[in-house]
Amino acid sequence: MTKQKQLNVILLGAPGAGKGTQAVTISKKLGLAHIASGDLFRKEQESGSELGKIAKSYMEKGQLVPDDVTVKMILGRIAAPDCAKGFLLDGFPRTLEQAKALDRALKSQGKKIDMVLYIKVSVKELLRRLSGRWICRNCQAPYNIVELPPKIKGKCDRCGGELYQRADDTEETARKRLDVYFNQTMPLIEYYTKSGTLVEVNGEQSVEAVGRDVIAVLEGRK
Repeated sequence: MTKQKQLNVILLGAPGAGKGTQAVTISKKLGLAHIASGDLFRKEQESGSELGKIAKSYMEKGQLVPDDVTVKMILGRIAAPDCAKGFLLDGFPRTLEQAKALDRALKSQGKKIDMVLYIKVSVKELLRRLSGRWICRNCQAPYNIVELPPKIKGKCDRCGGELYQRADDTEETARKRLDVYFNQTMPLIEYYTKSGTLVEVNGEQSVEAVGRDVIAVLEGRK
């Protein structure tokens, strides 16, 4: 019986590109373990693991967690049984150094990244999406005045609570977030393009259309 080949994927996309939504779609459709680096950090700290304690010590000082610590966390996670079919990395790597460290670590285990999916969205569209986000004060339900507006302006559909805009969802703050993201990510995109693993998907379509394109690309590679 032929052993099913793993499909190991990295998902790249700027804030507002819809990366989180597509990660859920990919995970469900293809049975890949969704590994969100932020969730992984929280779980490691909650479990009181040695790596979690190390990460926490850096985060409490407002410092970045060293790449080798993060990579060790990810290697531990991808060794879990639910990663047998492959995994989807979301939120890591963020820098070129992290990408290289991850490649080295995976190579030492006889594994590799098979595809890097980049959900590409223009800065103009990203700003439109990000600065349109509003949240319910009561139940924290998210809305977007552009794509997912409430039925009654300023009120939550679920609980009737007041909608407000967080400070980090204003256009000025959104622009700063995007500047940081693209400064970090452009070298990553070049790195994965050279390795032949990067595939761009047009993220300015409907959520459903982006999902169809993403799955078609991945199923073609699988």
